[in-house]
Amino acid sequence: MSRILLYLATNIAVIAVLSITMRLLGFESLLDQQGVDLDLNALLVYTAVIGFSGSFISLAISKWTAKRMTGAHVIENPNNDTERWLVNTVQRQAEQAGIGMPEVAIYDAPEPNAFATGMNKNNALVAVSTGLVRSMTQDEVEAVLAHEVSHVSNCDMVTLALTQGVVNTFVRYCSISCNRLFSR
Repeated sequence: MSRILLYLATNIAVIAVLSITMRLLGFESLLDQQGVDLDLNALLVYTAVIGFSGSFISLAISKWTAKRMTGAHVIENPNNDTERWLVNTVQRQAEQAGIGMPEVAIYDAPEPNAFATGMNKNNALVAVSTGLVRSMTQDEVEAVLAHEVSHVSNCDMVTLALTQGVVNTFVRYCSISCNRLFSR
C-alpha cells in the first residue's frame, strides 16, 4: 500500500512539474497573446480526472476484457492432468507470495504466451495459452507462472494503470492546449 501511495505522490509531482514547466516556458502568456482564454490549471485538473478515470476503468474491467478478447476458459473444475497441474502450481505460488488465489485460465493460441491482470492482488487472473503449455516443459511453464504471479503480488497492474493515467493526462493536456493555440 505504501508503494502505491508513493507512486501516486510521484504522479502528482509529475503533473505539478508539467504545470510549472508550461508556465516557465511562457506557454500561458503565449496563449494570452493569441487571445486564447484557457485556464491551464483547470485544464490540468480536467485532463487528470479524465486520464486517470479512463485508466482505472480499464483496470477495473481488465479481467473481464482479457477473458473475452482471448476466449480464455477459467479453470474452475480441472478436466485433465494439465489443468489440475496449472491450478495447483498457481495456488502454491500464490500462497508462497502471500496473495489470494488468482483465477487460472487457459486460452487457445498457437504462440506461447501468458499474462496476469486484475484490479488487486487478491482478485486477479493468470492465463496461459495452449501454445505455451504445448511448447514448454513443466519447469519452464512453472517459471512463466511464477513470473505472472509475481506481477500480481507486486501490484504491477495498478502501477501500469497509474502510469497510463499520467500518460493520458500529459497527452490530453498538451493536445488541448496546443490545439487551442494553433487553431487560431
